[in-house]
Amino acid sequence: MQVVAEREQLPVADARAGNAEAWKTLFRRYRLPLYVYGFELLRDEQASLDLVQETFINAFRHIGSLRDDEKFGGWLFRIAHQKCVQQWRRQGREAELREELLPELEADSPGPLDMLLREEREAEFMKLVEKLPLAQRSALLLHYIEEFSLEEIAVITGTQVGTVKSRLHYAKLALRKLLELEEDRT
Repeated sequence: MQVVAEREQLPVADARAGNAEAWKTLFRRYRLPLYVYGFELLRDEQASLDLVQETFINAFRHIGSLRDDEKFGGWLFRIAHQKCVQQWRRQGREAELREELLPELEADSPGPLDMLLREEREAEFMKLVEKLPLAQRSALLLHYIEEFSLEEIAVITGTQVGTVKSRLHYAKLALRKLLELEEDRT
């Protein structure tokens, strides 16, 4: 997703100049990815909506600190990431978040069996991802869901590339163990 964003001609310079239409364009481009990222970490719809709003308010206030317009997406996600960390600290929790990821399928809306099975597997997998420590989960979501590079994730999370690699490595190991435990239960 990020690769596409950098190829697009985003009106970051116009936004910096105070152009309202440029901000609307940026908001339309990033509101859903920011919401999804926030929801994956916060597991709260309202908090995720608030995150998008607060992220753009901060971006508007601090756009002058952005040195490279092409890195607007990563800069924006860094703001969102910091807002998530603030939220966890305020709530005094880091690893325990609500468990449901996908809305339940309506009983009266039949779909192909393969699609249903895939959605069930995805939901089960995301429940396992939720069990990961916050730092590992964040790195995993940014890399595999939002498709940020290791370098971009390091900037977003305020860590070193080696730390990001380590978090991804340990996240994969932890997921393998969790998957094995789930298989043993069935």
